[in-house]
Amino acid sequence: MTPAAPLLLTPGPLTTANRTRRAMLVDWGSWDEGFNQLTASVCARLLAILHGAASHHCVPLQGSGTFAVEAAIGTLVPRNGKVLVLINGAYGKRLANICEVLGRDFSTFETAEDEPTTAADVERLLQADEGITHVALIHCETSTGILNPLPEIAQVVKHHGKRLIIDAMSSFGALPIDARQVPFDALIAASGKCLEGVPGMGFVFAEKQALAAAQGNCHSLAMDLFDQYTYMARTGQWRFTPPTHVVAALHEALLQYQEQGGLPARHQRYADNCQALLEGMAGLGLRSFLPAAIQAPIIVTFHAPKDPRYQFRDFYERVKAKGFILYPGKLTQVETFRVGCIGHVDATGMRAAVKAIAHVLQEMDVLDI
Repeated sequence: MTPAAPLLLTPGPLTTANRTRRAMLVDWGSWDEGFNQLTASVCARLLAILHGAASHHCVPLQGSGTFAVEAAIGTLVPRNGKVLVLINGAYGKRLANICEVLGRDFSTFETAEDEPTTAADVERLLQADEGITHVALIHCETSTGILNPLPEIAQVVKHHGKRLIIDAMSSFGALPIDARQVPFDALIAASGKCLEGVPGMGFVFAEKQALAAAQGNCHSLAMDLFDQYTYMARTGQWRFTPPTHVVAALHEALLQYQEQGGLPARHQRYADNCQALLEGMAGLGLRSFLPAAIQAPIIVTFHAPKDPRYQFRDFYERVKAKGFILYPGKLTQVETFRVGCIGHVDATGMRAAVKAIAHVLQEMDVLDI
């Protein structure tokens, strides 16, 4: 990488491989059979990661991951349904905001930003409110990198006969989720995260029977996953102009994903990145916000230096000039910054980033090491 093309240590968009970028140099016709086959291949490969082909449909959607989250809630939650939204960060709050905007009844349960929701919490909440029809959960909350206990929560939801909607934006493809073992109505992710494609396409794994029963639920023509899926199943085409270059890039990224060893290899590389980052930053005296037991190897939140000479914007620009782009903190009570562990980067790159951060903090007279 060069200063003109810094390494993106963010939770997406992220640094992609040259092969992935080159895949976007071809123009596709949106109705062309070759492109239709590309879309079908992408959906089949995505379902295979989840072991979900027998139980779920993969429904791609134009736009960011949030578009797909809104589409899932709007399509799969009936207008007389009620959603229990589990919150321990900004993206859980966004889920609640989506429910409010869509006019879906909802309640919230919020824990501290360093405290996972537990299965016992969900058990108690479902016992207390029989009107709840759906539970919405962020698997890995990108605000901090906290990991919520998805398998345990999913079993509680199933036991109560409720439906689970999972925002797996920052976990799908890197953290194991098996549709044969974890029951859910919808799991949502996007092209520009752990699969290392480029942003511009979300996708929803929708349970087949739940999707078949969803006709007429949606508030929106463009966001209607039932219509999107049935049209694709009938014609092989997207209903509206697809993000052709994004689909092509994701297809190429998925080929590399498989060649590199699939989910176990992707998880291991990210775990190695995270470990190198945590060890290096600890050596600089910079503390991570989360304890290791609940830290997902996706993005790490660090406490900002308390020195008054530290200002994030100055820090950010100086680190960027050395070839690395970091991410601002997203906590309300504590000043932090975040460093992503995902993308086309390995532990050597993470150690180089730590070295750049050390040099910058020395330049700012914040660290004396």
